[in-house]
Amino acid sequence: MEDAKEEIRARLAVEDVVGQYIELKRAGRNFKGHSPWGTDRTPSFMVSPDKGIWHDFSSNRGGDIFTFVMEMEGCTFREALEKLAQQAGVELKRYSDDDRKQAARKQRIRDCLELATKYFQFCLTKNKAVMQYVFYKRNLNKKTVETFRIGYAPKSGRALVDFLTKRGFTGAELEEAGLVNRFGGDLFKGRMTVPLMDVSGNVIGFTGRIIEQDDNSPKYLNTPETILYNKGRHIFGLSQARDAIRREDFVVVVEGNMDVISSHQAGVCQAVATAGTAMTEMHLKSFARMTKDIRLAYDGDEAGIRAAERAISMASKFGIYLSVIDDYHGCKDADELIQKDPKLWQAAVQNYRPALEWLLEKYVDKYNLKTEKGFQEYATEAKRLIEQIDPADTVLREKYERQVAERLGISLEAFRAKKVAQPEKKKLKKANVVKNTTVASRAEKNLAALAKHGIDLGDFEAQKFNPDELDLIFEEQYSKWQNDDLQKEAKNLIAKAKSERREVERKELEEQIRAAEESGDEALENELLQKMNKLLRSK
Repeated sequence: MEDAKEEIRARLAVEDVVGQYIELKRAGRNFKGHSPWGTDRTPSFMVSPDKGIWHDFSSNRGGDIFTFVMEMEGCTFREALEKLAQQAGVELKRYSDDDRKQAARKQRIRDCLELATKYFQFCLTKNKAVMQYVFYKRNLNKKTVETFRIGYAPKSGRALVDFLTKRGFTGAELEEAGLVNRFGGDLFKGRMTVPLMDVSGNVIGFTGRIIEQDDNSPKYLNTPETILYNKGRHIFGLSQARDAIRREDFVVVVEGNMDVISSHQAGVCQAVATAGTAMTEMHLKSFARMTKDIRLAYDGDEAGIRAAERAISMASKFGIYLSVIDDYHGCKDADELIQKDPKLWQAAVQNYRPALEWLLEKYVDKYNLKTEKGFQEYATEAKRLIEQIDPADTVLREKYERQVAERLGISLEAFRAKKVAQPEKKKLKKANVVKNTTVASRAEKNLAALAKHGIDLGDFEAQKFNPDELDLIFEEQYSKWQNDDLQKEAKNLIAKAKSERREVERKELEEQIRAAEESGDEALENELLQKMNKLLRSK
């Protein structure tokens, strides 16, 4: 299980594990806290992030994250291993004596990405035009560039590939690291590069921003899914933000990576970003271990509203206080506001509003309450939203119920009596309806759950299901899986789903052929027979 231990250590920082039990404060490069076992008057418990260890001077105990959990929980090593593996999303059964190659393979990819980061940093220092862009156009200072390890990918099509190949990395390893395009050349070219890091600060991928924009290239280019990088789990800037989050006891979730970088430079170092606005329960669990105060800095557009709605529905499960920052002074996002005046962003972060209150106001803008249709739609959406509040919190529920009732000009009792029907499920085409609910429904729903959490299904189009149900499926079945295993699972499920869909289509064609035969429509019968032959020949 040594490989499993190393994987868990790579994913969980020692200060984060200890911080779940003890209040820690920064003391130079280390952290200090009071002993959970002693009666020390001054902090005698030390944590070293660099070494990944802790030591309690009052009781003369010490060790790593595993021994700490064993001491605190009074459990065996195996129990501590399983507890931490669950937190880290590591599947223990994959770590056997036969799986050492997998651990070594991942380490090679980490080494490859670390060397690529240093190469990009070096290239930045040698290109004056790019330095002008980074330091003057983007207004980033030296400390920020160093903290986020910002670099530059040369325009040459194989500069990085040639550099890494000369240092012993194979083409297959570069592909696994997500550094090459489909032609085997550099994926990132002519771009400012920002490493994507795990919670411990290990590089797991890159995002690249184009410097000279043209019509053909996307503004941002990200590392594809790899054995290290999973879009649905990654939180950008968390390794740089976690100390500030613990110190200030709140986190700011912005939309883009540049928003994070600018925010840190502006002194708001609690800022992080998820991929787009797709916050998942795994993201919330990561935040909840550090703070219960999450402030969303999302746009007020439809995507931002939906993201806030989803976050509210999940936040109640973890006892999280969710709020929204929207005081942008006419700017479109945090980065633009910071460029205007960093102090305005600092003030905006403190001028937050409850997410529920913010959403209810957005619904007023969205629905025309002067029309009967808009009146009903607003009432329905508001009722759905309020019902997500913990039923035990009667005071908060009544606050928003009264607020909405007054806005609608109705009594509190009338609003409470309103019945909210569940959204109707979209009807699928017959060819896509799977009759074998025991097997087919599982394959189709699992594929939809994988797709929703960032797993690429290629040209296979997943069916539509309740998004909350898909989250539950993923959390229960796949949250601990590694990315390469998820890809294999998707491949197997796609084969099953395609087979099931073909079987459904075959049975439907049989019924249609029988009906055409009974009606004497030979032309239609021949047409259907041709379709059947084509279907039987397909794989």
